[in-house]
Amino acid sequence: MKQRANEVSLVDAVEDLKRRTLASLSNDMARLVYLSSTRDYLTGRYYHDGLAFRFTGQLAEVAVGFCHHELFEKIVSSQLGVLVRELEVFIRSQQARPREVLGAWKKLQPYRMLVPQGSDWVSKEFFFSNIRIALAILEDRLEKTPHQDQQSAWPQQ
Repeated sequence: MKQRANEVSLVDAVEDLKRRTLASLSNDMARLVYLSSTRDYLTGRYYHDGLAFRFTGQLAEVAVGFCHHELFEKIVSSQLGVLVRELEVFIRSQQARPREVLGAWKKLQPYRMLVPQGSDWVSKEFFFSNIRIALAILEDRLEKTPHQDQQSAWPQQ
């Protein structure tokens, strides 16, 4: 019976995270960035104070990890055009200029930190490859527009 209560609590914690936190973010790429940012890179553990307050720290950690894996798998299995659009919307939502973000993502490769712990090698490499392609597509689009120092330098679609 206790196992069933824990399963219900996990479902509740996941739904709470999706409804209260993730729903407020602009798209799946923003959600993936957010979820990966809740992970301590030294230990691999997830921390979410709001969820831990409503449930328990351990349950919150499992719920965030579950959502991180679920979202990563969704993005990995999405079509390249969808990924390009997700990345474009995410970049546009940042305070930095798109050219700066694209340059940093190409050089520093922060997208490597978006992968959940325990993901299989093929999914990771596929994700990295698709992100690099999406960045190249966005950079090409940006180069084809007049040089502007504005937040939304990409043509509207």
